[in-house]
Amino acid sequence: MAIGEFCVRNVVCMSRDTPVVDAAALMRLHHIGNVLIVDQVGDKRVPVGIVTDRDLVVEVVAAGLDPKLIKVGELVLRPLTTIHEGAGYGETIRLMSVSGVRRIPVVDATGSLVGIITLDDMLRHLAGPLAALSELAGRSRQHEAHTRP
Repeated sequence: MAIGEFCVRNVVCMSRDTPVVDAAALMRLHHIGNVLIVDQVGDKRVPVGIVTDRDLVVEVVAAGLDPKLIKVGELVLRPLTTIHEGAGYGETIRLMSVSGVRRIPVVDATGSLVGIITLDDMLRHLAGPLAALSELAGRSRQHEAHTRP
């Protein structure tokens, strides 16, 4: 299954020049732990960074900085990892693991934002199939006992 089929498409985004205090307010309003930073290129939103609630705490609050004066673009500390909407589950998990990220913006062939996939999303989607796999051994024995008395 392509990751674009189940990524979250309603992504809270902002520009690089948005004050950190506004990012925090949006996170609270939407009950989320991150906002995506995008550049508007024509009619496309191109993801360029991500700011998490942890970034706000560690980089701004703990450092004693004024969140009204710091822009979210100043908190982007590393290149953004993105994944193509046609990528599979395995490829997405591998990329998250190799990159050490818990959230990845999903983009189309032009680099335009399609959605976001998070570790929590992946775990939710994997829970059912993993539970079924864990029951397989027991069911296999039950089936054998029933068909071969």
